Order: sequence, then C-alpha cells, then structure tokens
Amino acid sequence: MGLPEKERNMDEIISMFQLEGEVVEVIPFGSGHINDTFRITCNLPGGKGKKYILQKMNDSIFKNPKELMENVMNVTAFLREKIIASKGDPDRETLNVIPTKDGENYLDCGEECWRMYIFIENAFCYDEAKTKEDFYYSAVAFGNFQRMLADYPAETLHETIANFHNTVSRFADFKKAVEEDACGRAKDVEEEIKFILDREDVAHIICDALEEKRIPLRVTHNDTKLNNVMIDEKTGKGLCVIDLDTVMPGSALYDFGDSIRFGASTGAEDEPDLDRVSLDLELFEAYTKGFLEGCAGSMTEEEIRLFPSGAKVITFEQGMRFLTDYLQGDTYYKIHRPGHNLDRARTQLKLVADMEKKWKEMERVVAAYCK
Repeated sequence: MGLPEKERNMDEIISMFQLEGEVVEVIPFGSGHINDTFRITCNLPGGKGKKYILQKMNDSIFKNPKELMENVMNVTAFLREKIIASKGDPDRETLNVIPTKDGENYLDCGEECWRMYIFIENAFCYDEAKTKEDFYYSAVAFGNFQRMLADYPAETLHETIANFHNTVSRFADFKKAVEEDACGRAKDVEEEIKFILDREDVAHIICDALEEKRIPLRVTHNDTKLNNVMIDEKTGKGLCVIDLDTVMPGSALYDFGDSIRFGASTGAEDEPDLDRVSLDLELFEAYTKGFLEGCAGSMTEEEIRLFPSGAKVITFEQGMRFLTDYLQGDTYYKIHRPGHNLDRARTQLKLVADMEKKWKEMERVVAAYCK
C-alpha cells in the first residue's frame, strides 16, 4: 500500500503499521551503513512500554524488496517453529516482523520501502570483539543459526544480490577490470594483480565443491560480522542473529570464512601498515570451536575439512572486489581518502598470504575440533 502524498513524514509511515500503544519517541538507532534505522517507543495502558525497530530499506543495493522480505518471512517463521520446539523464546531469539495495517510484511511507498520489527529488549551488539570470548559466542550464535536451518530447503530462497559469493564470477569481473583499466591505475598495482591472477584456483574451491555436490547447498547469512548478533545482557551469550537481508542459498563456508576474514585479522580492514595485518590463530581457534559447537553435528566432514579454505576464499574474494573497484574508479565502495580501496585490497591480500604461511596450523586447529 502506498501513501497518498508524495511528501511523507515519520508519523505517517509509522501509522501504517500494526504497532501497539501511543508513540512517544522516535530516534535514529544502530551503526549500520545500509538501511536507515529508527527505534520507536510506545506507551501501553498501565504504564508499560513497548519498542519497535523501523527501517527504510536500501533499494540501491536490494532491487527487489518483495523477494527480500519473502526470504525474511519464510526463514524467521521456520526459526520460530524450531525455537518453540526447543522451549526457547521466539520473541527474542529470532526477528519478528510487524505487518502493515493492510497485512503486508513491508510498506511500499513507491519511491521507498519500510519495514518494522519487534525490538529485542535487554540485549546489545558489539561493533568489535573486545575479548576472545566475544568472538567465540558470536561463532556459537552463527553456528546455531546454521544448525536450526540445516533442513530448510535453501534452493527455495531468492538470491537478493546476484552472484554475491560466486567467486568464479568475481574473478572474471576482476580480469575484465584489469584488461579495461578504465582509470589507468593497473600499472601502479602490478604486484597485487599478479598475486590474484596467480591464484585463480582459489576462486574455484567453494563454487566447484557446490557444483559437484561435495558440500550441501545451505541457507547462508552472508554478513557474519559480530554486530549482527544480539548478545543477552544477563548471560553475555549470543541470543539472536539479525540483519537477514543477505540470507540466500549458498555454502556454510561463506559464513565461516567471512567471520574469520573480518574478526580474526590483527589489523583493520583498511589498515595502511601491512605489518599490522595477520591472522590471529587464537581467534581462529576460538571461532572454529564456537561455530562447531553451535552447529552441533549439522556440518558434513567435507565442509569442516574445508574451513581453512572457506577463510582463504572469502578473504581472497574480498581483496579482488576492493581491487576491482579501485581499478574501476571507486564506484561501488564508499571511500574516505585517495587510495582507500587499494589499502583495503592490500590488507585482504596480506591476510591471504599469512593464511598460506599458517595453513598447517589452521588445518591442525580444525582437525582438533573434529574429533
């Protein structure tokens, strides 16, 4: 249902949803970079309050909000049944969509789309791990997410971003960017280009395993950063996996690998000093332990064997994507300084090189937790 006037304000948008009580506060919320997010507080009879999350969906990245929200609704309904069966709290352990007054799962205003969730009380998110235990508990949460969705028919999900982790396709895009050299930058990054071209086999590891059915197609989150896990204030443990916009069919290795790429690096994603960038084996071990505990036997032996490859492939892929964007003139990722995407690419490639040096140790870690 669209709103009748082109000029809309927040009160009009909120009034289109089936929320309870009188709205008393609307404030910007969270640190996400994709959707515009607000927290709404309502007063209920008897002095109680209830909170909601309202989001304007980013249609420049997600072109089909209908399919995206179908994924969210189907996956959360499936999770809700699993949580109820295990005597958990479905109002806190998965996202709950608030329908519009027309019964739709999102509000289509024509030029923009909005959705609303129940706000999860007494929980918070870390933007980065302060301790090894933080990283471990995020791994348990994402592993548990995989376990609960292990028997979901992943092939029925829509692909919200085409070829998102198709590393073979990403490699082809990279080679095209090198050949076209739209900004004349290739001559300055010959070493980085050679590093990637010499590793074409890496681009095929997960794609080939999926195509040959050596590993199963699964529901994957595809953005497994620490701040996409709600942490319970009382227990300090992972409570709910959020931000389901990129939930798609794929490999569990994507989720494991992205967590390691982002969370087990000793340097920031755009660290200019590459001497500060390496793989922290203690964090790799903590995440491997937690992820397998959360999965609780739902991973196959071949998937587990490929955990180190998952970390390498996704880090390699992200390095390719950053360098592709640099060669094309920084058109995809936002940059905050000249050469920003090049710094980002170099950190990823340095991390890949360090993984190669520590490969035997990574394999030993994984083998130790397979017993």
